[in-house]
Amino acid sequence: MVTRRFPRPKDLAPLLKFKKWEPDGTKRRLDKALTIWDLRDIAKRRTPKAPFDYTDGSAEAELSLGRAREAFQDVEFHPAILRDVSEVDLSREVLGQKVSMPVGIAPTGFTRMMHTEGEIAGVQAASQWGIPFSLSTMGTRSMEEVQAAGPDARKWFQLYMWKDRDRSMELVDRAWKAGFDTLQVTVDVPVAGARLRDKRNGFSIPPALTLGTIVNAIPRPWWWFDFLTTDPLEFASLSSWDGTVAELLDFMFDPTVTYDDLKWVKSQWPGKIVVKGIQTLEDAKKVSKLGVDGIVLSNHGGRQLDRAPIPFHLLPQVVKAVGKDTEVHLDTGIMSGADIIASVALGARFTMVGRAYLYGLMAGGLPGVNRTFEILSEQMSRTMRLLGVTHLDELTPAHVTQLRRLAPRE
Repeated sequence: MVTRRFPRPKDLAPLLKFKKWEPDGTKRRLDKALTIWDLRDIAKRRTPKAPFDYTDGSAEAELSLGRAREAFQDVEFHPAILRDVSEVDLSREVLGQKVSMPVGIAPTGFTRMMHTEGEIAGVQAASQWGIPFSLSTMGTRSMEEVQAAGPDARKWFQLYMWKDRDRSMELVDRAWKAGFDTLQVTVDVPVAGARLRDKRNGFSIPPALTLGTIVNAIPRPWWWFDFLTTDPLEFASLSSWDGTVAELLDFMFDPTVTYDDLKWVKSQWPGKIVVKGIQTLEDAKKVSKLGVDGIVLSNHGGRQLDRAPIPFHLLPQVVKAVGKDTEVHLDTGIMSGADIIASVALGARFTMVGRAYLYGLMAGGLPGVNRTFEILSEQMSRTMRLLGVTHLDELTPAHVTQLRRLAPRE
């Protein structure tokens, strides 16, 4: 039998403690984000459709991006038990310098369209977290502004080879003088991919005000206030442009770039050089033989060739072929710390995130970017503990099985 009684006030008191109210709306909003997907949801609510879709979308039917994310979902981990995992170290050496964790900020274009703080928030967060920040040729702050905002941050510059070679080399020279230690030469953009969301939205620089964009902006007045009350949108490498994004990309990118051009760029750059956009084993071998410091397995976030190879699936064989001579980095599809740990286990020296960083930026500026790396850091540490490892060098391919949904037909 159960004996019942009237509850006493002293018994109820511990149950009636209310959570302390947070007066800072941005912090209150970001504290609710427990995953990168949560940051994406916040970003979508707070950002007009055109810039959000530019970040969120990819090429044509967006199959490449979906498959890249599925590849990480299809990871099976193999944990070891009864290990002392009270302390976990996420740091390692990347391109000759120590980083606090194996992830950095990928180069992103048109960044101030997503949030007015743009690259300044990115480089300041990178400085705080001890990770590299990559500035895109299509970035919206100059190299000098980024250097001034983050003098202590490790900075990389991402180069698209223009049709005008002299202007390309002017950018390279400026980057070195501004304190950028690594050049990322992106090689998978002979022409712009068919980014259909941007075409449907009429995405242009500056934004085109149509009835649709005005209606979409009504519940997001803060974005327009920030955009209209700060300095005009310009590019790190181009003072102005009046036209669509696709027209700008076709104007800048050069479909004639070859391995000889890559050799020439390498000879011009005194720092570390990384080639971004490797999508086949043969190209990984060829580029490695040129003596570059690193390669990035990447299909440009699915934004170029749809149905492109999945970088994460390519990782093990590339590491086996060139990993002793050339650092292998990875991007595309990463949405959690577990994705990063799986990549490191299969041999990636380093990873980069673009969308995950931009979701945080759109969700809350610099605090939002910091929340991105809080989430990723927590997830990485927890995954390592559950795997029974305390240092990245203890991770091996034995910790991971890549399950496949798609396999070649005979």
